[in-house]
Amino acid sequence: MPDTHPSLHLGVDLTDAGAHPAAWRTVPAAAHGWFDPRRTADLLATAQRGLLDLAVLDDDHVLQEAPVGGLQGRLDAVLLAAHLAPRSAGIGLVARTDTTHTEPFHVSKAIATVDHVSRGRAGWQVGWSTGPAQAAAFGRKDPQDHDDAVDEAAEVAHVVGLLWDSWEDDAVIRDVATGRYVDRDKLHRVDHAGPRFSVAGPSITPRPPQGRPPVVVPVVSDATLALAARHADVVRLRATDVSAARAQRDRLHEQAVAAGRDPRDLRVLVDTSVLLADDRSSAAARLAVLDDLAGEPWRPASLTHVGTPADLAAVLDAWREVVDGFHLLPAVLPTDLDAVVDGLVPLLQAAGLFRTAYPGTTLRDTLGLARPANVLAATA
Repeated sequence: MPDTHPSLHLGVDLTDAGAHPAAWRTVPAAAHGWFDPRRTADLLATAQRGLLDLAVLDDDHVLQEAPVGGLQGRLDAVLLAAHLAPRSAGIGLVARTDTTHTEPFHVSKAIATVDHVSRGRAGWQVGWSTGPAQAAAFGRKDPQDHDDAVDEAAEVAHVVGLLWDSWEDDAVIRDVATGRYVDRDKLHRVDHAGPRFSVAGPSITPRPPQGRPPVVVPVVSDATLALAARHADVVRLRATDVSAARAQRDRLHEQAVAAGRDPRDLRVLVDTSVLLADDRSSAAARLAVLDDLAGEPWRPASLTHVGTPADLAAVLDAWREVVDGFHLLPAVLPTDLDAVVDGLVPLLQAAGLFRTAYPGTTLRDTLGLARPANVLAATA
């Protein structure tokens, strides 16, 4: 069953110049390079003004191959999220971190730090890599195939959660009289010994304000669907029609139950690429210009809408019986993000499909997810 929380959940991708490969060649996107954090701060402020649930910042370990214009680079997603955290309020900050070449200890500490800096608005998108270029950048192991990399990501996700739980919520006592800052009895070793690595723990960073920041998993294969069923709080599906989304959701829920989880603890979003204009012909004309700049048609792998905000609102309404919300990928930033916030959101609010204020102070509050119990404290 979809989330019974009254509002649709809307995420947005703020990576690069937008989802269309030629986005960076347009005037709005080119006004400020994406290496300027002020640009991302402006985009985040717009998304927050629209009361969107979360913003995803993508990352990689190699230069991006751009279809037009050669190579592209990126800022570090976690560091950018930490920079944006005190400059924002309300919206969640979700940074993608690669698990293939990043140690679980580093992942847990980095995301926990963003959660502390943001006072509970961090999220983590699980990433993995299989390319030889990523492996060569580190030089520590050979490239892995997809299923092996995703299996490793599942082990990392498990250990990251344990590291977040390695401090009890009240472990910091600041007892001046006895000179004890931390109650050692409330720190717990992880003592994980798995097929790929061992981690003793505890972490050096106190438990995040959310307990465990929400984990986001994009589903692109059977292996990633299994990963999401076991470890995700937010699941990003790719689907081009409602029946395909329903089939994936049902499989996800079945596997979640098999893993001992309640499917109601999952928020299922569909990746949705959007290119918007005041009328359909203008939207089509915008797409034609972008495709001409790219030298090829734009073919996103999931639900795509080229048209008006009103038409998009109708599409989202038709899909909401199957999913909890949508992860929006604006074709051009900031143009299509502005159209979402100023065009789509008011229509959804008027129809009673979207919130008119953030329901709390944390990303878990916004997603309607309970704060998780500390599994290590429960077994101590």
